[in-house]
Amino acid sequence: MPIANHKSTIPTPFTFSQSSLQDYADCPRRFQLRYVEELAWPAVETEPALENERRQQEGLFFHRLVQQRLVGLPVEKLGRMANSPNLSQWWQNFVDFRGLENFGSLYPETTLSAPLGGHRLMAKYDLIAATPGEKAVIFDWKTYQKRPKDEWMAARLQTRVYRALLVRAGSHLNSGQSLRPEQVEMIYWYANYPQEPSRFPYTAAQYKRDWDTLTRLVAEILAQRDFPLTGDEKRCAYCPYRSYCNRGVEAGTMNGMAETELMTLDVNLEQIQEIEF
Repeated sequence: MPIANHKSTIPTPFTFSQSSLQDYADCPRRFQLRYVEELAWPAVETEPALENERRQQEGLFFHRLVQQRLVGLPVEKLGRMANSPNLSQWWQNFVDFRGLENFGSLYPETTLSAPLGGHRLMAKYDLIAATPGEKAVIFDWKTYQKRPKDEWMAARLQTRVYRALLVRAGSHLNSGQSLRPEQVEMIYWYANYPQEPSRFPYTAAQYKRDWDTLTRLVAEILAQRDFPLTGDEKRCAYCPYRSYCNRGVEAGTMNGMAETELMTLDVNLEQIQEIEF
């Protein structure tokens, strides 16, 4: 299903996110189809499709359960909503988690944004736990079946965007004072591996590197006209836009997913709808 007369410029104004920047880094053409052309997804991401959808919905529901707990709803009431084996196990693992007890304030589902390259960069955080004047820790809940390697998570744009943007735009979470990079840490908490989180402290050198990288990446996107296809065709089996690019019809299998494809199933907080309790 190739498309003629591709648009080649992003809408103005445009709000960049870790998801859109990761799309561009993985495959410029996918960024073009999703954010410039704003095309619908014509193909399923993985087979079996129903199993994939179930996993995504469970991940979304788990995020909402955690958010509701963090704003004060009772554990017992929320636990009754965890009505599948996966949800029940994830929920119990979260209830047993003791990593949030020593912070002054918890800010679930917080959004931060800042100017970047004439546009804006925005991030939605699962949780920012802060003690003003001391530290601010980003928690991100992951429901992956497989635990990714820390080295791979460190290189993801989510890790780089979330920490850099908290330094850039998080002063209101620190009594009005700018956060120093050394006060910031990011923790990925894996619901299937609750004792094996990934922890990423921050430094001033990393912050400068990350913001410079993000600035260059946005400048490259703004100057881009061709939006080439990725050279790694293995990614295409898990891309819902593959039929637009003549890169295959059948979806890859869930069992065959490598670490690099896990993020196509990642929970996007923008997708989370209110759940009635």
